[in-house]
Amino acid sequence: MKILLVEDDGDAAAYLTRALEEAGHAADHAADGDSGYEMASANTYDVMIVDRMLPKRDGLTLINNMRDEGQQTPILVLSALNQVDDRVKGLRAGGDDYLTKPYAFTELLARVEALARRKQNAEVETHYRVGDLELDRLSHTVTRGGEKILLQPREFRLLEYLMRHAGQVVTRTMLLENVWDYHFDPQTNVIDVHISRLRGKIDKSFDTQLLHTVRGAGYIMRA
Repeated sequence: MKILLVEDDGDAAAYLTRALEEAGHAADHAADGDSGYEMASANTYDVMIVDRMLPKRDGLTLINNMRDEGQQTPILVLSALNQVDDRVKGLRAGGDDYLTKPYAFTELLARVEALARRKQNAEVETHYRVGDLELDRLSHTVTRGGEKILLQPREFRLLEYLMRHAGQVVTRTMLLENVWDYHFDPQTNVIDVHISRLRGKIDKSFDTQLLHTVRGAGYIMRA
């Protein structure tokens, strides 16, 4: 399991990262809210552990920003604030679980693993939305601002994958493996061609661009 820990206390972060790795998991660490946001946007994680009181961007703001962009990674909120209202705020911000400090590592690990299982067992989404762009897998329709957009089958599959990973950077390799079923890069421009066509249909006639190129990394869908 790949975990992102966003924690500004260096000693606590070092202890928790080491403990997670000893438990058999891979753990990345971000020391502030801005770094956490950037890492969460650029990588795919099974679970995030987010401290509530963070410099640069507090934990609840970080979670809100991620949820607004369609990021559905399960999040465990860590906080010394233990009143009912505090826990409610954490969950309403988009957190999936809330653990107060001080805590026992065994309980934290159990909660993290439970969140990962919940994600794995979740039903397959049939409807995706980013901004005013909507895709429905059951009716095989795409609309933006209520206007129907006609896509070719491969374009639909490409858009579905991008929207399913909204808020995350999607690499060319990920697209080749999941949209074209290639498990290597054949040095083809097929991705560039389809991305260009897709942009022309979902972005060109609208004020706000949703499909962005991340230079040297790949693509990202976000409002």
